[in-house]
Amino acid sequence: MPLVFARGVVQINQMENGLRRRAALVLAFLCVVLVLAGAVWRYGYGQGLDQLAARGQADLALAGDRLVGQLQRYRDLAVTLADHPVVQQALRDEGGGGVQEMLLEVADKSAALDVLVLDRDGALRAAAQGDQLRDLAQEPHVQRALRGALGWGHGDANPLRDRAFYHAAPVFAADGAVQGVVVVVTDLSGIDYNWRGTNPAAFFTDQQGVVYISNRSELLFWRRPDGAAGLIPPTGQAPAFEARHIGPHEIWSLGWGPYLPGQALHLTQELPVIGMTGEVLLNVAQARAIAWLQAAMVAALCLAFGSLLFLASERRRALTQANAQLEARVAERTAALKRAQDELVQAGKLSALGQMSAGISHELNQPLMAIRSFAENAAQFMARDQPARATDNLARISDMARRMGRIIQNLRAFARQESGAQERVELGAVLESALELTRAHIAEAGVTLQYDPAEGPIWVRGGEVRLGQVFVNLITNAVDAMARSEAKHLRVLVSDGRTLTVNFRDTGPGIEMPDKVFDPFYTTKQEGETGGMGLGLSISYGIVQSFGGQIKGSNCAGGGALFSVTLERALAEEQAA
Repeated sequence: MPLVFARGVVQINQMENGLRRRAALVLAFLCVVLVLAGAVWRYGYGQGLDQLAARGQADLALAGDRLVGQLQRYRDLAVTLADHPVVQQALRDEGGGGVQEMLLEVADKSAALDVLVLDRDGALRAAAQGDQLRDLAQEPHVQRALRGALGWGHGDANPLRDRAFYHAAPVFAADGAVQGVVVVVTDLSGIDYNWRGTNPAAFFTDQQGVVYISNRSELLFWRRPDGAAGLIPPTGQAPAFEARHIGPHEIWSLGWGPYLPGQALHLTQELPVIGMTGEVLLNVAQARAIAWLQAAMVAALCLAFGSLLFLASERRRALTQANAQLEARVAERTAALKRAQDELVQAGKLSALGQMSAGISHELNQPLMAIRSFAENAAQFMARDQPARATDNLARISDMARRMGRIIQNLRAFARQESGAQERVELGAVLESALELTRAHIAEAGVTLQYDPAEGPIWVRGGEVRLGQVFVNLITNAVDAMARSEAKHLRVLVSDGRTLTVNFRDTGPGIEMPDKVFDPFYTTKQEGETGGMGLGLSISYGIVQSFGGQIKGSNCAGGGALFSVTLERALAEEQAA
């Protein structure tokens, strides 16, 4: 019971260790899948951002070109008006008839916010919208035009608009001197009005980082914080914002309202022609979704493949355990079968000894009686002072004792439990021992024995005791088979040719069913003195096969049965050993 309990505890510990190992393996596999899915997500997200950035740069370049193109028209208008005779006349005459009407007509036709004519001192000479409250003489773009170059800039145009873009062109006199400036004011609200709501979200900031043009009106006049990314409103608290980099890409996390993406790729492009920077915010939700989908597909494939491998390994482990249990049971059954076979062989030997007991007793009793008689005669010869006759009797007593010792030695060898199934034995000695054991039975049955021994020793592979048991069984069966025969002859012949065979031929009635003669419990003997269980030949068959040999039974042409035992010769190295 303690041994069974200990085995149960060991099995439970092994099961727990196996479960822990499998759990650790599954956890490690899940970690690998998680890392692989994360890598796929990062790679797919990066690829999506690259593609999104390429499209965004194209969109941003298109928006910048569109803005510059729209503003360039007003620059060309300023240059054209600088050469207009009416403008030059107004500058020479300090006024001039019809100049305001002409400027107003030009402004109406070109959709300019205002058209101004300034003299060389920056004083206003004429305007399409009338007198301006704002002094433009000190504006950088006006000062640049007064120096003979084209100027541009942006600012408010109060009281008309709070966002305007200015183009200033110099007006040259006949001698090449600058005599004034033509300023065309562009309404930026009219330019970005047509862009409102288009995708993606784009805006243009000036050198101070102020958003001056945008297709999202809520971003106008927002400004960039000093030394930081993002934008903050001109008044009030700044909304949620976070900037981070994924590779070369800058990602903004925004909380700027429903018309702007929550996660956006931020791209910029310099527009030196107008002194601004174009910026765009591209929604990365689709790129993230595709990356998540790719990562999920890879994870699903890995999990599916891993599940199949896990199920296969579990099945293999279960089969291995089942095979191990089956092998253990087979080993136990084989050992039990081997023990049963050994016990059966031993029982067969003891049964044979029981059948031979009467003859063996006679074989021992006869020399005992002779020894007694020779001893009494030797005593009388000594009393008669005949030492020579006494010595002769004593020699006979010695021969009888040796004969008895040989019989007892054969009995002890035959009865012992043999442990080794394969050894090197001398065939002639085994046959002599078997004949010695059955000699009394042969004589009692009136059987004539003819034994033709080999000329020299023949070494075979087998067990001395078990091989002797086979020969005893065959001799005993042959003698019993000739019980009702008139002619009782048994011939034992050793054939040392291509194969080594020992033949036992009798003159009995033969074998009734040769194909069943070696089956267990098959017997033709009747109940009585020589009746048996039908296991002798079956045991002999198993013994010879365990030696690598064969045993066959057949009927002879002239009558009788022939049993042939074919044995393997011992190898030269076995003989040397």
